Amino acid sequence: MGKHIHKLSAAGLLVTLGIIFGDIGTSPLYVLNAIVGSDPINSRDIVGAISAIFWTLTLQTTVKYVIITLRADNKGEGGIFSLYTLIRKTKVKWLLFPAIIGGSTLLADGIITPPISVSSAIEGLRVINPDIPTIPIVIAIITILFGLQQFGTKLIGKFFGPIMFTWFSMLGILGGIQLSTNINVLSAFNPYHAYELLMNHKQGFLILGAVFLCTTGAEALYSDLGHCGKENIRVSWIFVKSMLLLNYFGQGAWLISHEGKTLKEAGVTNPFYAIMPDWFLPFGIGIATLAAVVASQAMISGSFTLINEAIRLNFWPKVKIKYPTELKGQLYIPSLNWMLWIGCVLVVLYFKESSGMEAAYGLAIVMTMLMTTSLLNYYLILKRYNKIFITVLITTYAVIEISFLIANLHKFSDGGYITLLIAMLLMATMFVWYFARKIRNRYLVFVKLSDYLPVLEDLSKDLSVPKYATNLVYLTSADHRTEIESKIMYSILNKQPKRADIYWFVHVHVVDEPYTMEYRVNEFIHDDVIRIDFRLGFRVAPRISLMFKKVVEDMVKNKEVDVTSRYASLNKNNIIGDFRFILIEKFISYDNDLPFYEKWILDCYNILKKMGLSEEKAFGLDSSSVTIESFPLLITAPREICLTRVD
Repeated sequence: MGKHIHKLSAAGLLVTLGIIFGDIGTSPLYVLNAIVGSDPINSRDIVGAISAIFWTLTLQTTVKYVIITLRADNKGEGGIFSLYTLIRKTKVKWLLFPAIIGGSTLLADGIITPPISVSSAIEGLRVINPDIPTIPIVIAIITILFGLQQFGTKLIGKFFGPIMFTWFSMLGILGGIQLSTNINVLSAFNPYHAYELLMNHKQGFLILGAVFLCTTGAEALYSDLGHCGKENIRVSWIFVKSMLLLNYFGQGAWLISHEGKTLKEAGVTNPFYAIMPDWFLPFGIGIATLAAVVASQAMISGSFTLINEAIRLNFWPKVKIKYPTELKGQLYIPSLNWMLWIGCVLVVLYFKESSGMEAAYGLAIVMTMLMTTSLLNYYLILKRYNKIFITVLITTYAVIEISFLIANLHKFSDGGYITLLIAMLLMATMFVWYFARKIRNRYLVFVKLSDYLPVLEDLSKDLSVPKYATNLVYLTSADHRTEIESKIMYSILNKQPKRADIYWFVHVHVVDEPYTMEYRVNEFIHDDVIRIDFRLGFRVAPRISLMFKKVVEDMVKNKEVDVTSRYASLNKNNIIGDFRFILIEKFISYDNDLPFYEKWILDCYNILKKMGLSEEKAFGLDSSSVTIESFPLLITAPREICLTRVD
């Protein structure tokens, strides 16, 4: 996205409507339907439910996310992983757990968003034709949506803003017309009605689980912060919240006018469609379907961003990432795209109806909100907010969200277990990948590069050793510029002596800022031993081949290095020497004795690694110029072998 949409403007507000508010914006399709269910309509309960919706949107969405959490931006980027990168400098190690749990549950619950949004919209067709088969239509729309991801959203994205503006305007107008028939429902602004519902209704606390559906898209406001900027989100939220409330109050007014009846007895399947005039139904269903598609698109794009950040934070195996358009931050992850598609289709086939999906929706996302609250606590401490303010704020939201969690727990057996199982699988993947790399890195051996400079210089000039490459490039994980892995020196000097005119050592460091692209050059021996350190943001693709080529071109231009071939015939004609990249692949030898849990983690890591990208593809290297060398990773010294020589 261009920087212009981050500034407060009419265009920025329109784009924000299309990108940010899809999930929370389509909640009127199913919230009151979930609250009423098959029970007879009771006016006091309806006013209490509307009151609970109003205060949930106010406290949870407006205060927590729009006013407070949006402040926790990382150079304009948001989301739970961005929040984690801001506070991990506190060195509180356990913060890793809420970050991974929150990211996993957000991604898992996102699998429900396209099915429930699209199903709720398409089921409106039953008002026109009760026998219409909705499942094939829902699956077809979801399949087309996921199929279009590989082309990017540059073209269709231009329509998202106008579609959502039309949608929210429709919500407000329909709700306002219905509200005018019974303005007594406005008493729901009084929080006592919500309290009364929770305390006196026989299932009051369980109703809270359905009420929570009205704010499930709140986490997306923060996750998509980087697309539009906080000012556009805050200002457009005023319009969005107003339209949502008008619609909720309008649906409430209609329900109260049918007190004593069930929805079925009132001749409707969903109060959302009941407030539409008959002549408007085809248009309303069409607009609702388009809004559901936009909401699904926002979830898919958010999932791509989430996994991209997880890869940069070493929470997820390296997978293929494509950039279908020039729009900043827009990416496409094929493996994740089709994994989400399979999940969405299975959800549609399993639940069949949106009413069934409502039972599974929300349980995982409330866990994400709890994790965000725990991380937000440390962010506020880091920013030195008043301790009393922090305590009151975090305690308040901990109580609210734990209440929502308890209220949603009854959904576990009704389908909530599905999203939790998916979330646990994602968590296991992230934890295994992170801790396996920690275990491996713990046993890496580094040596001082300065100790090997004389021998590297001698080898470079030793004509008795066959030349391996003109420019030999090693990727190193040594953070300190004066160090190098012992395995790299073994590769150059022992495994097969590799003579080269210039030895390059390249290190990639992922920083906590999103779009940093910097490099530093350290020349240890002029035209002989050079180290390049790249500092790349967590949202920057590490296209090392292109970046390294640019660095070399700049150095040649500044006369810092001569990469012309040293062969006399080629040098005379100014032919550039060849470049050969060497990647060291470390594996766990069977000679090692490992604790059981570490061996299990590393075994799982090896399986995941085979499913992900190879190192050369992950770093954007041309495989034709890459050599992979495998070395055993010695973790524990092997037991002494007692052999006896016999004559």
